[in-house]
Amino acid sequence: MGILDVEIVKKYIRMCTDGWDQGWHERNGGNLTYRMKAEEVEECRPFFREPGEWVNMGVTGANLAGEYFLTTGSGKYFRNVEPDPEHSIGIVEINDKGDAWRIVWGLEGGAKPTSEFPSHFMNHSVRVAATNGECRVIYHAHPANVIALTYVLPLTARDFTRALWKSATECPVVFPGGVGVVPWMVPGGADIALATSELMKEYDAAVWAHHGLFCSGPDFDITFGLMHTIEKAAQICVLALSAGQGNIRQTISDDNLRAIAKEFGVTLNENFLD
Repeated sequence: MGILDVEIVKKYIRMCTDGWDQGWHERNGGNLTYRMKAEEVEECRPFFREPGEWVNMGVTGANLAGEYFLTTGSGKYFRNVEPDPEHSIGIVEINDKGDAWRIVWGLEGGAKPTSEFPSHFMNHSVRVAATNGECRVIYHAHPANVIALTYVLPLTARDFTRALWKSATECPVVFPGGVGVVPWMVPGGADIALATSELMKEYDAAVWAHHGLFCSGPDFDITFGLMHTIEKAAQICVLALSAGQGNIRQTISDDNLRAIAKEFGVTLNENFLD
């Protein structure tokens, strides 16, 4: 048995492959991080190598001190994760201050964690606090229809949430809190990490204008499902706007949204309803 036989590593690799198959990860686009459970770390520990040097992240998450993360590599392609995981993904350990990482497995050949690891790390920190430790997955992808909407909708959480909720009936059930929106910012640095993490205190997902989508969740199925649902709703919205030349004849009303919430026992963000 090797580390690639460990169940959580297999599930992580499958998530990467599923995202590639959806067409969300052109070239080296997108990234995925998973905060490992203690028992998963112990399953993988026999395969750890001598740790690398500590690398400061420029951001701090004290509540993540000592944690371990599975992460995709900087400049690595999602399409190569399954055939060549040792060079495409890795496991990093966080130091006791929560401000630096070091590689303990994978990312062979001098590779490093995704350049957007600071954004992931800060979002993990915020979501761990917001969900009482349940959130373990942060997923960033480049779904085309979500990105297309950032060129035609006002870049506000209310406008995006309403457009998505009204595009597909299951949306208010899947993300009743809505989605946040980050205006365009240079990716990979502390500024966009902090801006996104502020939104993720409230939302499970945040749109990056002209760039992509950030989603969070307790496991791979729920997080992938959130990304998939938002992108499909965006696709329906784009198709409807295109077919109607910008005019929508009928849609799901706000009272309809409230009825859905009542039937499925979820609480909608009333700030986004008229």
